[in-house]
Amino acid sequence: MYTMNAHAKINLGLDIIGVREDGYHLLRMVMQSLKLHDTITVTEESPEYGIRTVTDSEEVEDDQRNLAYRAAFLLKEKYGISSGIGIHIKKEIPVAAGLAGGSSDAAAVMKAVNEMFSLGLSLEELKREGVKLGADVPYCLEGGTRLSEGIGEVLTPVTPGLKECGILLVKPAKGVSTKEVYEAYDGTEHSVHPDIDGIIEDIRNGDISGLGHRIGNVLEDVTIPRVPEIQKIKDWLSFKGLQGVLMSGSGPTVFAIDEDRQLLMEATDGCRERFPDCRVILTETCSEKEKV
Repeated sequence: MYTMNAHAKINLGLDIIGVREDGYHLLRMVMQSLKLHDTITVTEESPEYGIRTVTDSEEVEDDQRNLAYRAAFLLKEKYGISSGIGIHIKKEIPVAAGLAGGSSDAAAVMKAVNEMFSLGLSLEELKREGVKLGADVPYCLEGGTRLSEGIGEVLTPVTPGLKECGILLVKPAKGVSTKEVYEAYDGTEHSVHPDIDGIIEDIRNGDISGLGHRIGNVLEDVTIPRVPEIQKIKDWLSFKGLQGVLMSGSGPTVFAIDEDRQLLMEATDGCRERFPDCRVILTETCSEKEKV
């Protein structure tokens, strides 16, 4: 039996720089792990057991639609694993939130299956398999503070990484389809792009105030019209004086990053009162040592 933490992530910067002929988007993203995590337990079962996923959330499918299931299936088929595989997922990361909950669960399963069945796959080999499941899976296999390029498979550590900061997450009840968001982005013009290199420089310098002014996400332009509450949350958090406020991934979760923990705690209480239908979580960035 293997038990692993599957950490949430946020995008401190997300830019789209092109589209490949096969339709995959070429990205430049700055990714950051959070202490918020799901707990994944993987067990070896008898062959007739097959692959089974069990979660404690009604929002997550326990079948082939679950990325954790698909991660196990991918390795089981490719490497001829005859045993059954049981997967239990204790969810803490909000579902369909732009926080890579499904991708992180899949990454944890891949690591556990690799160890459990002594496949001997390197991190690079796991990443090559993981990108078949989704653009965020290679990053979730590494975690930490990373520049992500290509379709998500080209990862470069940002050193030193982001120092420990408080993070407030606010997820509206209404979700969005990642596929639909990217398709909508392709159909519109975009002249403003985040300064990815500047974001990395601020992280290296430990300049949280500068980082708060630079963070950016090109997908906000297409997600916010679909979920107007995102802008209301952003406006309110900015009004409260938080340094960096942004939508993560394709949304709809809004995060705020700040060194002032008291301000974050006050904003957390305020969000729960002002946005009662939202899920509000106060967490922290995750250090390199904590990311596994």
